[in-house]
Amino acid sequence: MATLTYVYGDSTAVLGPLSTSAEPHAYDLCEVHAERLTVPRGWDVVRLATDFVPASPSDDDLVALADAVREASRTKPQRSTPAMRPGSAAPVTHRLPESGVDGEIGRRGHLRVLRGDGE
Repeated sequence: MATLTYVYGDSTAVLGPLSTSAEPHAYDLCEVHAERLTVPRGWDVVRLATDFVPASPSDDDLVALADAVREASRTKPQRSTPAMRPGSAAPVTHRLPESGVDGEIGRRGHLRVLRGDGE
């Protein structure tokens, strides 16, 4: 993993080791994306790290995972309505004109076949 930062004034992208602190204009990249990095024409790339080593899990990662599990367990499951069950019909939110109105010559479900100009 690596961290990418931009120096807009110098038209330079800096790719270095994974940062240990969060920065608002820094982007963490996986090894694949760090190696494939391209920049706009006229820009330079400064690579401060050549071997991108995966970051080891930190206490922050474990705390974030535990918080996500706690939050998920607090959320009450919503009851599904018949319209939400797989295979059930969607609720009717509008009505189409009856068959034969506005040049309609056939209907299948919510789809209509309309008479063409030549008929």
